[in-house]
Amino acid sequence: MALLQAGECVAAAPAGVIRFTSPANTKEFVYLVVVAQLLVIIGFAFLAKPTSLHYKDPVLDAQLYNILVGVSLMMFVGFGYLMTFLRWYGLGAVGFTMLVTALGMQVSLLVEPLFANGTQSFELDLMAFLNADFAVAAFLISFGGLIGKVNPSQLVVLVCFESIFYCANKQLLLTKWLNIVDCGGTIIIHMFGAYFGLTVAKVIGVPRTMTKETSSTVSDVFSLIGTVFLWLYWPSFVGGSIPAGTVESETALTNTILALLGSTVTTFAVTAALNSKMLSAVDIQNATLAGGVSIGAIANLNIQPCGALIVGCVAGMVSAVGYNKVQTILLDSFGLHDSCGIHNLHGMPSLLGGVASVVVPIVVTQGEAGALGKPGNQLLGIFVTLAMAIASGGLTGLAMKSFQERDEVGMDDSMFWTVADDFDKAA
Repeated sequence: MALLQAGECVAAAPAGVIRFTSPANTKEFVYLVVVAQLLVIIGFAFLAKPTSLHYKDPVLDAQLYNILVGVSLMMFVGFGYLMTFLRWYGLGAVGFTMLVTALGMQVSLLVEPLFANGTQSFELDLMAFLNADFAVAAFLISFGGLIGKVNPSQLVVLVCFESIFYCANKQLLLTKWLNIVDCGGTIIIHMFGAYFGLTVAKVIGVPRTMTKETSSTVSDVFSLIGTVFLWLYWPSFVGGSIPAGTVESETALTNTILALLGSTVTTFAVTAALNSKMLSAVDIQNATLAGGVSIGAIANLNIQPCGALIVGCVAGMVSAVGYNKVQTILLDSFGLHDSCGIHNLHGMPSLLGGVASVVVPIVVTQGEAGALGKPGNQLLGIFVTLAMAIASGGLTGLAMKSFQERDEVGMDDSMFWTVADDFDKAA
């Protein structure tokens, strides 16, 4: 099957209008992908060593592989199908998620050790792949704010640039300098990915026409499949880097489940209250997961079961309100078009979880759970991450704009894919 079917060129569009790829520039995508892949191969040839056991314990390493499979399912299936909410963009949602994941893992496997250990050689063990999956989560969050508005060449630029900035923020600033506590990536992954993607979306601009920005019964159901996969494997995402069988690991897993339960029930209540007693598919597809975002920075801490439930409930409420109120304000007042509502699912809940990580060390004791972070460092980590995400997102957005071309219609698979004969008749 042919990979791409480029759109036709039209007259020049006004400044700030989204423009897509043309037949003349389809080669750019091929060149970018090939160059990126070759650079990764060269980097691996000089720096990567054969894999070895991470924990040097057969049971723990077998469990680590199970965690890796679960988190990878979140990337390929969870994120991919969650973003099929657009009626005409199913292939783009799932297909480009595969591209971002496969390329993003490779680049991050190479880049993160460079920031962590310099030019020393590194082992490609299972934990390295798990950390690469975590990095990809940030890239896919950013992609959510841009879905339907960027072409494949721009996605390659996004992945390569964001990998560098994400790894620098994680390793140099949040880990080596501030040593923050964030086992589930509330600050490191969700906050960075959300505000990086939102900044890129602002730089790229608002689509000239959004006639294809609509859903269908089929696309809504497929999106809910993604929600279910993300929900089920989210505890693996939060507790995956903690050795299995420890009290800290069990605490992270159980707190995450409780937070997800709380955000799910609360979302159903809030969406009904805000939509004339009707349930909104968009809210259920997304805000039900907000508890998993917020709990990440404190999941392994001694917050008690009721604390995890409270965090989840508040996160679900904040996210649902975001989808119903805040997203429209951002578009109408600030010209910020957020395709998947990443500000509602990842942005605001990550801020909530970040603030919780500042407060929790003040009010709880460690017990047998994970070590508490320093409140000042946690707070500084929030501001540093926001500054890094916004600054680097602006730079990346400018780089991506150089690969824009003219066209008026986005959010349409036929722009980049060969589609079936019944494409324009799909439900």
